[in-house]
Amino acid sequence: MHLQFTTGDKAASTLDVEVSHFIIAGWAGRDSDAVLHHIRELEALGVPAPGAVPLFYRVATNQLSQQPLLEVVGDETSGEAEPFVFFHRGEWWVSLTSDHTDRYLETFSVALSKQACIKPVASKAWRMSEVVEHWDTLELTSWIKEQGEWVVYQQGTLASLLTPQDLLARYLNGNTAQEGLAMSCGTLGAIGGIRPSSEFRMALHDPRLNRTLEHAYCTGALPVVV
Repeated sequence: MHLQFTTGDKAASTLDVEVSHFIIAGWAGRDSDAVLHHIRELEALGVPAPGAVPLFYRVATNQLSQQPLLEVVGDETSGEAEPFVFFHRGEWWVSLTSDHTDRYLETFSVALSKQACIKPVASKAWRMSEVVEHWDTLELTSWIKEQGEWVVYQQGTLASLLTPQDLLARYLNGNTAQEGLAMSCGTLGAIGGIRPSSEFRMALHDPRLNRTLEHAYCTGALPVVV
């Protein structure tokens, strides 16, 4: 899948990236208590507990999209903001994605629920080398629209998640990263519980360099035909 990013440096160059291998890291919290909270959060919705943590889900690269308007089946879907890292021309880059998921299908299969929905991706990226030393201070926030008002849905620093380096080391298991590898690196718990929403905004803020990756999208529901 072809994605295009504007870099966050002074040159503001463009990256044309062909993602050839996409993984979503699930249950990627650094704090075991927080991971358990997220597992219980999903169990309350009927989602079975994972067999291992973290867990890595392969998702088709054609599910990645940088468009602001998406289509889903039914009205039981919602997003989750996550750091998005990818390997391009010999170095790692950081952007932002939403693990938009079908919550009804999730009660039967987490892997299928992730595959069923398009994954929105921001259009800007930073070099990993520019943020790796202060990674834990990066601030991840998402909002959903409820009753016509934006409300904070997720909020916290990346200190609560395993680092991309840790996740990638576990996934690659000694193998070398190849051009086009991309990973969605875990998420924060939902404030007020996981719930459907057709409008979603997300941001990854770097307080040290005073810059922000942002993306917003809306979903249109296709009918569930039986």
